[in-house]
Amino acid sequence: MGSYVPNTLKEREAMLKEAGYQSFDDMFSCIPDEVRLKEPLNLPSGLSEMEVSRKMEALAEKNKVFTSIFRGAGAYNHYIPSIVGSVTSKEEFLTAYTPYQAEISQGILQSIFEFQSMICELTGMDVANASHYDGATAAAETIPMCQDRKRKVAYVSETTHPGVIQVMKTYCFGSNTELKIISASDGLTDLDDLKESLEADPSAACFYVQQPNFYGNFEDCDTIAEIVHAAGAKFVMGVNPITLAITKSPAEYGADIAVGDGQPLGMPISFGGPYVGFMATTSKMMRKLPGRIVGETKDDDGNRAYVLTLQAREQHIRREKASSNICSNQDLCCLTASVYMAAMGAEGMAEVARQSMAKAHYLNEELQKIGFAPVYQHDFFNEFMTNCPCGSAALMDALEKEGILGGLPLSDDTVLWCATEMNSKADIDKLVAVCAKAMGKEA
Repeated sequence: MGSYVPNTLKEREAMLKEAGYQSFDDMFSCIPDEVRLKEPLNLPSGLSEMEVSRKMEALAEKNKVFTSIFRGAGAYNHYIPSIVGSVTSKEEFLTAYTPYQAEISQGILQSIFEFQSMICELTGMDVANASHYDGATAAAETIPMCQDRKRKVAYVSETTHPGVIQVMKTYCFGSNTELKIISASDGLTDLDDLKESLEADPSAACFYVQQPNFYGNFEDCDTIAEIVHAAGAKFVMGVNPITLAITKSPAEYGADIAVGDGQPLGMPISFGGPYVGFMATTSKMMRKLPGRIVGETKDDDGNRAYVLTLQAREQHIRREKASSNICSNQDLCCLTASVYMAAMGAEGMAEVARQSMAKAHYLNEELQKIGFAPVYQHDFFNEFMTNCPCGSAALMDALEKEGILGGLPLSDDTVLWCATEMNSKADIDKLVAVCAKAMGKEA
């Protein structure tokens, strides 16, 4: 990158002197010597476009692409209608970065506004923001939303996705916030522990629970809401947007904030991203909502127009007082989710949810027949946990040889399985047959 640095050597030396350094080596002296590059990199010579293309294709062939996927745990394999890619690949969307100038960004602002509106419809909430980086950061950003001068401590259920809890811990470490974990009991949030902990802590700001939880089980969110609100704290729900097509909304449960990852809404698994976090809340908490919010108004001629609203909260003149300094969002991923939801419609999304749930229950029943007993006996959506008598690592290897990505091993003898509308009966029967063979049985 040296050739792209616009400053002259004399200017750089002046900046070094102003910063109190004698040289670049002096400036980077804090970096351990053992990790510093001492010899020039041994890079190969350049290649032609055709040679680069062939090399990249050869590298891509090393990737294992599964035609049958039974793993979820936060990333779900759903069918994506072709119109989603057709719309989102248009140049005007791919090249748009950020709508700072509303008068020339009406298209992207409207797409964000539509995303916010659809998220509000799904969650039942009054207002949504323009998105977060992913579901985990959205969950972590709810903590400062709920804090005030007296209430500083955040609580999270042990049944939450471990990755989400880890991101929450990282955020809390940076803001010197205490995060306490409510224990799990039989695959669900321990309601007695929750009640006792919140009643004994007048500084409790919020409680976060995932619905369905990491183990696939449906939590008793009606009771949880009562416990949390009785203690004067805020109730935050993490949700899978596909489930909301057929289940109670966070608003119906009495949640104050709803968050989640929009990956199931038209985004491929893609080795882990990019995804999009959504966040919605009640009108009472609107001014504490972090990130961007697109609002609808009228221009001088009375025509419908879109603007960024409430920006002063953290992006401009009041940064030092902000509870959050997130000032970007996932515009293209928001658009993807919006196009997917518009293409599917309410009934289409409900059908996806119904098929996912039905196929997961069929898979569960078939696995039980060959000795994979459920770890929990609770209602579940499209994920469930079973024991694995033949060893999870060995079973995953056996499935991989048949082109099947099995469930997520949580230990050597437990597996978290998932099914979606993408898994046909034939796919499920084949998986069960492989599992039966690994058990030394016939399916």
